Amino acid sequence: MTHDATKPEVTIPGKSTWNYHPGLPLQDRSLFNLKRGPLEGLKLLWNSWLPISDRLIVLGVSFLTWYYLSPTLETARTFSIDWIAAVYLRNLALIVLLAGGMHLYLYTFKMQGNRLRYDARPFHKKNALFTFSSQFLDNVFWSIASGVTIWTGYEVIGLWCYANGYMPMLDFTTHPIWFVLWFVFLPLYGVFHFYWIHRLLHWGPIYNHVHSLHHRNVNVGPWSGMSMHPIEHLTYLTSVVIHFVLASHPIHFIFHLQSKVLLAVSSHAGYESITAGEHSDAGLKVGDFFHQLHHRYFECNYGEPEVPCDKWFGTFHDGSEEATARTRIRTKEMRKK
Repeated sequence: MTHDATKPEVTIPGKSTWNYHPGLPLQDRSLFNLKRGPLEGLKLLWNSWLPISDRLIVLGVSFLTWYYLSPTLETARTFSIDWIAAVYLRNLALIVLLAGGMHLYLYTFKMQGNRLRYDARPFHKKNALFTFSSQFLDNVFWSIASGVTIWTGYEVIGLWCYANGYMPMLDFTTHPIWFVLWFVFLPLYGVFHFYWIHRLLHWGPIYNHVHSLHHRNVNVGPWSGMSMHPIEHLTYLTSVVIHFVLASHPIHFIFHLQSKVLLAVSSHAGYESITAGEHSDAGLKVGDFFHQLHHRYFECNYGEPEVPCDKWFGTFHDGSEEATARTRIRTKEMRKK
């Protein structure tokens, strides 16, 4: 596998590697660790939603979106610029409010300073690697020009398919248990799908021409999460194809898309949590150090901890020096292929 020169030199973790990191080595947070027992797995699942999480917030947003900010299925039976434009503008507003709001709070006004920030280095400016020679402008451009457009395209096609009977549909009244379980199942399925799509994106030719755009961001921020090449946006969101196979409700479809987009924004925040100021311990967990390691060392942590594909297939990086050494060897071997 051959990757381009945008990759930084791999460094061994040490005191100067991170401004902040959770306890290392990272512990197994998988729901499928049989040694831990089913009760502990259920506890982890519960904690991933409650008492409050970014995932729970997105669930609430998806309900509000469906009931107040989406066309009726009767309207969606026919493509019309009116309702399509409304969906686009709503999605644009969501990503601007979330990514823009987080960027203002964390990076413009620096309300937390560098507290709980993984990598305290500044974003790139006057760097020809980025569109407009600016990491921030590059990220905003690709997130909106490509990301919001393709996200909206998937949603418009999905709503049209529901409205015209091309996607199987269920409702809460007739299938209440499955209706609720969809919300539990979709994030887990999304992680499994993401692992394999992500591995594909790291295949040499695709990486060099497509995925390297996202990996310009070694040090990530909120706008980095959806800063991708259009082909990657198309590929990343293919997990919604499952709705063509298994009966679901449009609210599941909207939640699925919003989770993939809005949680990508929050998980790339660059901070472990957003707190009420620089000296507060109260806050909302947003960042993902597991994925931060992927942006630093590339050939590791392709998935997410809930479904331990990286452990199963030997690509797990736990943040230790030993894991970095293994990743460095693995990267050299892959570059020879």
